[in-house]
Amino acid sequence: MTDNIERIVIGGGCFWCIEAVYKRIKGVTSTRPGYAGGVAENPDYKQVCTGETGHAEVVEICYDKTFISSGAILEIFWRAHDPTTINRQGNDVGSQYRSIILYADENQKELAEISLKDLIDAGTHKNLPVTQILPLETFWPAEAYHKDYFKSNRGQSYCQLVIEPKLHKLLLMED
Repeated sequence: MTDNIERIVIGGGCFWCIEAVYKRIKGVTSTRPGYAGGVAENPDYKQVCTGETGHAEVVEICYDKTFISSGAILEIFWRAHDPTTINRQGNDVGSQYRSIILYADENQKELAEISLKDLIDAGTHKNLPVTQILPLETFWPAEAYHKDYFKSNRGQSYCQLVIEPKLHKLLLMED
């Protein structure tokens, strides 16, 4: 990676949703759905969906810091999901859907903690956030069919009923 490209791994429910959000953000250079925060080696989707591996569905986001700040990336994260629900986003239930920020270094950890404190101080949520802030140990890329899932499956009911409304709400999609 070049000096201007930063990488962060986050999870806020289904990785299809999070990836669809960040694909529309100027300065984001790449996204990659995957699994992190668990104990199994090289997990697959079926294993993660059982909740037994401990992994969360996450997205690796690479972005150009000359176009968008780390703070802005985290601000979008807070708006793109409900950080106050434990192991749940809407109808998606299970530990794989938890709110999580996985930091690569102490600077990212500090930025995530400051961002979380700012969110709490702003009082935008009735309940306190339950987001985990943990070191990134291993990122396991998801199966290829998860990449750009929304773009490839716009007619699928999950995309129409969950992802499209989220993108409209965040003003990231035109009618």
